[in-house]
Amino acid sequence: MSDERVAIVTGSGKGIGRGIAERLAQDGYIVVLNYRRDAASAHDALNALQNVSPQSVALQADVATSEGAQQLIAQTYEKFGRLDVLVNNAGPFLVKTVFDTTIEEWQEIVGGNLSSAFYCIKGALPIMRAQKSGHIINLGSLNCENARGAPTTTAYNVAKTGLVVLTKSVARSEARHGIRCNIINPGFIETYATSDSDRRELPSIIPVGTMGKVEDISNLVAYLLSDQAAYLTGSVINVHGGLWV
Repeated sequence: MSDERVAIVTGSGKGIGRGIAERLAQDGYIVVLNYRRDAASAHDALNALQNVSPQSVALQADVATSEGAQQLIAQTYEKFGRLDVLVNNAGPFLVKTVFDTTIEEWQEIVGGNLSSAFYCIKGALPIMRAQKSGHIINLGSLNCENARGAPTTTAYNVAKTGLVVLTKSVARSEARHGIRCNIINPGFIETYATSDSDRRELPSIIPVGTMGKVEDISNLVAYLLSDQAAYLTGSVINVHGGLWV
């Protein structure tokens, strides 16, 4: 059993997930990078992590399936004997109306964003309860704590709004076991997927005048995991530069 703190970050081969993984490695965690298909990106990220956290590993698992999530948690526990942090970052995106969304697309979006978090939390809780400690951080989306119509992103918004309910429910049930659970809702964050048109057009609708950086999310994750945030659980924190307040 490792004496070092261990963190899983799902969907962490690139983008926000990779940024969170890198920050946790810098803060002294052994990080389990998780990816579904893009092994090249995951191992590139792992090489960067291992410069500061040599024991960090990359594990392939499709956490949108209960089997994949169980495999990820079990392999982590088998290797390190503990699990201190679970960051549920994985989640596909879809721009479609209800009319145009196929059954398969609905299942992929809800499964990838909501069921994946449930499956991973379900696997992590027995370990964290036995330790009498643990932190779970879910990644939502812009203002998803407000149930509202989303004509072109219906499946995604349904899943992320459900994730808020899951977060608050876990926070209430698990606090007595020493486990905290919070959700971070990123706004427009600049990543590998940001287009040139996004960079030109989006800042004008954001009150602070700029897109967010991956560090804006990873810094908040680090804060939530610190002793300074020991009284925060069930919190919904928007990181959006003042958009839609």
